[in-house]
Amino acid sequence: MLKTSIEWLRDARLKDCRTSGSTMGTRYSARFVVPEQTHLQTIIASLEAAVTAVDMQMSNWKADSDLSRLNRAAPGGWVAVPANLASVLVRAIGIGSDTGNAFNAGVGDVVDAWGFGPAGASHPRSLSAGHGTCRPLGVLLEIDVPGLRVRKHEHVALDLCGIAKGFGVDELARVLDRHGISSWLVGIDGEMRARGCKADGSPWAIALEAPEDDRRAAMGVVELGDAAIATSGDYRHWTGTDGERISHTMDPRTGAPLRTALASVTVIAPVCADADAYATAMMVLGPQAGADLARQLSLDALFVTREDTGLRKTGTGCFEGV
Repeated sequence: MLKTSIEWLRDARLKDCRTSGSTMGTRYSARFVVPEQTHLQTIIASLEAAVTAVDMQMSNWKADSDLSRLNRAAPGGWVAVPANLASVLVRAIGIGSDTGNAFNAGVGDVVDAWGFGPAGASHPRSLSAGHGTCRPLGVLLEIDVPGLRVRKHEHVALDLCGIAKGFGVDELARVLDRHGISSWLVGIDGEMRARGCKADGSPWAIALEAPEDDRRAAMGVVELGDAAIATSGDYRHWTGTDGERISHTMDPRTGAPLRTALASVTVIAPVCADADAYATAMMVLGPQAGADLARQLSLDALFVTREDTGLRKTGTGCFEGV
């Protein structure tokens, strides 16, 4: 269901539009300032079409998605894929390489085995079990971008949950850019991207969510301009086994859920697909190695760790010294 509202600004030639709808098991939103004569329904329909296309291409929860079709394909044969899916797979391989395999989109079997995927186990496994290291995706896949096709060299179950929402946000951004809109804020769940500023000239303010699973509360605010922000954490999707709480985030290096005191990582990057994937990778790497990677890549990153005395925050870039 779509929800749209329009606020007329002091300058009668401008209006502040807000629209939202369902996608990827959650909701997307867009806020933008446009001239009075703008045909809003065209823009709103384009936004809806953009996120619907990403969901239909990259969801492993939809049996008829392009990703699910690729997952079912036998190794050795070429499979036709849409341009955006090919692009995201290439970027996933690149970020996997950048992070030493801390980000790996080939963890679908592991996610299922621990009960977090669409074909997941009905009961979580024992923490003593593990799949072992997940091989880098670049070894398992061959991507022919000009030919829009992918070939698996061996079995791999792809899971793009760590990058697809971010890419969906980037698609919302591209829609507004194509319509010549210079001030906007778009998001899917907590992944956000902004350009320009609000109609009154103030920056876009993004609340940083506290890593608490029983309520939604802000622990701070960051001003965002011409950048994207994404958070990965252990407090939204988790379960319990062996008397221990386990996160939905898998460590590709062990083939098992993360077992760490790190509660969340927030990353600011130029595009949201990157912010999304790097936040996931830095959750896996932990606050020290994750911060080293953030500095190496010149990324702003905030690490929130649970300690006996409460939450401890450390960061790089604009989050340094928080």
